[in-house]
Amino acid sequence: MEDIMKRIKELKNEKNVVILAHYYTDGQIQTLADYVGDSYYLSKIATEVVQNTILFCGVSFMGESAKLLNPEKTVIMPDSFADCPMAHMADSDKIKEVRDTYEDVAVVCYINSTAEIKANSDVCVTSANALNIVKALPNKNIYFIPDGNLGRYIANLVPEKNVILSDGFCHVHTSITKENIEKAKKVHPEALILAHPECTWEVLEISDYIGSTSGIIEFAGKSDAGSFIICTEMGVLHELKMKNPDKKFFSVGHRQFCPNMKRITAQKVLEQLETMDNVVELKEELYEKANQSLTRMLELAK
Repeated sequence: MEDIMKRIKELKNEKNVVILAHYYTDGQIQTLADYVGDSYYLSKIATEVVQNTILFCGVSFMGESAKLLNPEKTVIMPDSFADCPMAHMADSDKIKEVRDTYEDVAVVCYINSTAEIKANSDVCVTSANALNIVKALPNKNIYFIPDGNLGRYIANLVPEKNVILSDGFCHVHTSITKENIEKAKKVHPEALILAHPECTWEVLEISDYIGSTSGIIEFAGKSDAGSFIICTEMGVLHELKMKNPDKKFFSVGHRQFCPNMKRITAQKVLEQLETMDNVVELKEELYEKANQSLTRMLELAK
């Protein structure tokens, strides 16, 4: 493995490649990456890096977003089958139906979505900036897609808006149940419950903190508490333990695992640095419209 890591470093420098990795990838991948973060941070970094090629260690919608924001750059993915089921849980026909039904509606698209859905939306959001962006929009009617759990969480924080929900979901976060959290709490009664807003409402109701992956990391670092029950994908434990070696972090159950994120391995990263053949390519007609929703997100999030 040491040889693989050394070769990766040599090739990325030789070929002017920057490696981005999401917190849900394996800890080994996070170690070899130049930048590690949540969806918002990585989408922002993608527009700032000077390298001509971006190797994105994440799922397909992340690579698409990086390409949309940087059409002149080459974006490659370590595994072409690493996908996010939620990204496909929105429908262009349904978007049209909602636009025809509601006046003055803004289609707010979670970044966990395909380029086609982004192209049919008014603005993208991440879990880190969704609340601020929805508040900033002048529209009263908000169609929030595709994640129903995140949409419901935001709706409860903006009662002045009419938030129309979708029925999409993340299988990792919906597998985290109130019952399992209560069992974990009995074993670790002193631990605070930190939850991602993609979790179900009954989970959020009993949580001590609700926030994005980066928010969870920041909260745990600043908290005086010494132990935490983590209600999100377990890849985040790498960063949590690295930044807080004296604190304890507990999972809720064995299903807190995204098999698509874990498809990314150091061997696949090396292979792509050698061949650079798994290139993200998008239909020309998607670029302008889909890019507008991402660009507006970055502008409003400031």
